[in-house]
Amino acid sequence: MVIEGKRKAEESSLVPVTKKSKNEVATKNKNSSVLQAAPARTSNLFAPIMLLEGHEGEIFTVDFHPEGQYLASSGFDRKIFLWSVYGECENISVMTGHMGAVTELHFTTDGSHVFTSSTDNTLGLWDVVTAQRIKKYKGHTTFVNCVQGARRGPQLLCSGSDDSTVKIWDTRKKQCVSTINTVYQTTAVAFSDTAEQVFSGGIDNDIKVWDVRENELLYSLRGHTDTITSLSLSSDGSYLLSNSMDNTLRIWDIRPYAPIERCVKIFTGHQHNFEKNLLRCSWSPDGTKITAGSADRFVYIWDTTSRRIIYKLPGHNGSVNDVKFHPNEPIVVSGSSDKQIYLGEID
Repeated sequence: MVIEGKRKAEESSLVPVTKKSKNEVATKNKNSSVLQAAPARTSNLFAPIMLLEGHEGEIFTVDFHPEGQYLASSGFDRKIFLWSVYGECENISVMTGHMGAVTELHFTTDGSHVFTSSTDNTLGLWDVVTAQRIKKYKGHTTFVNCVQGARRGPQLLCSGSDDSTVKIWDTRKKQCVSTINTVYQTTAVAFSDTAEQVFSGGIDNDIKVWDVRENELLYSLRGHTDTITSLSLSSDGSYLLSNSMDNTLRIWDIRPYAPIERCVKIFTGHQHNFEKNLLRCSWSPDGTKITAGSADRFVYIWDTTSRRIIYKLPGHNGSVNDVKFHPNEPIVVSGSSDKQIYLGEID
């Protein structure tokens, strides 16, 4: 009900009304317009932050397609989700077949397939177009914790397992090509740039460097004081990034003839906790930034030169298990135990 002739409040009323001058109103409008100016956008994402929902369990692993149009995610619910990065970030397909949690997944270098490792003791190779599993690799006798692919040459995979072995697979063959015995459970693996060496990390805190052809240990990288949860090779192949439950990230110089003290940088800030998840780490494409999962629910990004934390991004309600940089744009994707994926742009 609108009262036409509503009487004005006088100065003596309980809530005195003071008339604003025109100048005051103008400056207020001016200030509010200053506040509303959003920061400049840096990517082609639909919005500065996108939330992707659909998983029914903890997300352990995420990865961008090499061209950056799509991303894949998986985890405890055993389903592999394929998402569009741009537009409304729609879920394109769901691939199923593993009988246990998916511990790690990556796209092949040409982006046509996804390969996975799982707690059902197997690895899988999935066709992105048909969303079907085309190969199932058996050989490990217990949980497979990690898998990585070679960057060039024949499509080789290396996997690490709780059965204390690292296995090398040729994706065209059914059986593994070779087996390296690591004495302790292996929780992280990576190929060197030429795939002539394999790096493995496990519960004995050391990173071991293996010669693939000779099947023998070349040298060990010592410095971490707890289980190694992830290994990642820099894009130029000269440096190895490692994440450990001792709450440090380390960069190692893995070039031939490097000095004996190969650990060149140590980064701190992120947390592991009692859940003991295998928190993954990764490089930005240009090597100027690194990122790692953290159990304190934040996404951490460091500057590799200054070792400073340049981003500590909130949003997740559970342990952040994997973070990846987009191949072409300043975008990061993070997967968490809260069953959510965040896509966000950075400067």
